[in-house]
Amino acid sequence: MSRHPSSWLIIVCAAAVLMVTMGARQSMGLFVQPMQYGTGLTITAISFALAVAQLMWGVAQPIAGAVADRYGARPVLLAGIVVLAIGCLMTPWLQSGWGLVFTLGILSAVGSGAGSFSVLMGVAANKLPPQSRGMASGVINAGGSFGQFVFAPVLQRLITAFGWMGAMYSLALMCLAALPFALRLTRRETAAAPSTASASPVAEQSLKQAVKQAFADRSYWLLHLGFFTCGFHIAFLVTHLPGEVALCGLPQSVAAWSLAIIGIANVAGSLFIGAMVSRYRSKYLLFWMYGSRALLIAVYLMLPRTDLTFYLFAAGLGFTWLATVPPTAAIVGKLFGVRYLATLFGFTLLSHQIGGFLGAYLGGVTISRFGDFGWMWYADMALAVLAALVNLPIREPKI
Repeated sequence: MSRHPSSWLIIVCAAAVLMVTMGARQSMGLFVQPMQYGTGLTITAISFALAVAQLMWGVAQPIAGAVADRYGARPVLLAGIVVLAIGCLMTPWLQSGWGLVFTLGILSAVGSGAGSFSVLMGVAANKLPPQSRGMASGVINAGGSFGQFVFAPVLQRLITAFGWMGAMYSLALMCLAALPFALRLTRRETAAAPSTASASPVAEQSLKQAVKQAFADRSYWLLHLGFFTCGFHIAFLVTHLPGEVALCGLPQSVAAWSLAIIGIANVAGSLFIGAMVSRYRSKYLLFWMYGSRALLIAVYLMLPRTDLTFYLFAAGLGFTWLATVPPTAAIVGKLFGVRYLATLFGFTLLSHQIGGFLGAYLGGVTISRFGDFGWMWYADMALAVLAALVNLPIREPKI
């Protein structure tokens, strides 16, 4: 990689785009309580809008991936960034439950989804040599995590200073910062060109044939199941961690810094796991990461709810937060090649976000009915264990 500065430019630009789109998306939980107090909407209604956002972000993944595989990534990335900004810009003007579903649940979610993992990982995989892809996916993934570290405290300060509406307008402008990086990343791009770095035996397949082959593979389905449970876990926490902090009588700054700590810890986790992908089987990396989440939640439930507890929990959880992405993408690439990685990895992200929809929505239902998140924590632990176990039977090639 050091001999190919253009490779690093590709990686840095992809990471910068993901920093913005994921930073915006993963900080939306900070708006839940301010919107509840400012609009009079119930937490269930707001949670439903954010749950729809989880689902629509996932729906966007295979569609954006397929369009990028067919026509090139540039129009997909540029359109996604603009739509994300428009969704944020329109949110203060549509303050009904269905208005939030449209702006945050559809526009912002689809926009951030189009500028996210499936397209960016696909671009990088098709432009980089095989030996660099694991490390590259870790660095790109770390960009998304760093976005959360930057965006969460900045948005919390903007909410405090200007209210949630002023912060949402500011977020719309911040999203546009990704445009120059997307343009540079896709410069001189040839749509649907086969990767010169790929020696995949399925490189001459059509998109339809590749999708059919993938869904006929048991290992692909197991990967989907593990990622589904991962989505449930992540969406519940990113949406409702601020609510859990409030239940404990702690200030919202604890929630903002917890989300930021999750982001910076995941930078380290993503870089570490990205490096490990080239040395160990990805399914074993996934097993240990999912298993560690169950253990972390169990420890959290036994500790007193202090700001230090939240910060330590955030640091431990953050190390595996989005670090599941590089090994998951690596398994898809090993099984089916990188020619249609954007599409096939996009489908796994859709499964992730179906779980995300349930995690975000059921968290809101639980707090509304029972006054706390009690049983959701236990469901989270059980699903983390399930996610760990279903990865073991995956038939992952050694290459």
